[in-house]
Amino acid sequence: MKRLFIAVALASISISAFAAPKSFNIEPTLTTLRFEYTQLGFSNQMHLFDKLNGKILVDCEAKTGSVEVTIDATSVNSGYALIDEHIQDEDFFDSTKYPTITFKSDTMNFDCDKPGRIEGNLTVKGVTKPASMTVTSFQTLRNPALNKDLIGANAIAKFKRTDFNMGKYTPYISDEVTLLIGLEATKE
Repeated sequence: MKRLFIAVALASISISAFAAPKSFNIEPTLTTLRFEYTQLGFSNQMHLFDKLNGKILVDCEAKTGSVEVTIDATSVNSGYALIDEHIQDEDFFDSTKYPTITFKSDTMNFDCDKPGRIEGNLTVKGVTKPASMTVTSFQTLRNPALNKDLIGANAIAKFKRTDFNMGKYTPYISDEVTLLIGLEATKE
């Protein structure tokens, strides 16, 4: 009987771990933000942003939440310095004038008990447009080593370069850009 009580108590702790709004800090070293586009119609080019930070507020019980992410536009990493410089010039990110890219959500839609779609505004190169991210996986876990709640998630979003005044070389470089994010976040 004592074991049953302990098992029920432990189960209720894990279920209630996300019963109220929780705020999480995105872990930059455990998060990857990649963007990709098609070049000349036959190869996908993939690049990373090496620096970002953000917060996630989520209430799985109430099925609400928000996301705020700030990306350092100067942290583009293609693996080739010449391309990195070109991507950061006026024709594309113009990172000298616009050093940050932001995404701020206003709606988090749930699919059953997990976030499914996040709606908000993407600001690139000083231009703000509505954007949505589809959450492809979302897990919560209590890390016993850190004694903190964690989130692990993957999401995808698409946007058009021309919407953000970055349309140079279209159609040789595709107008559509895909953003892929894999993140881990730790409860504050």
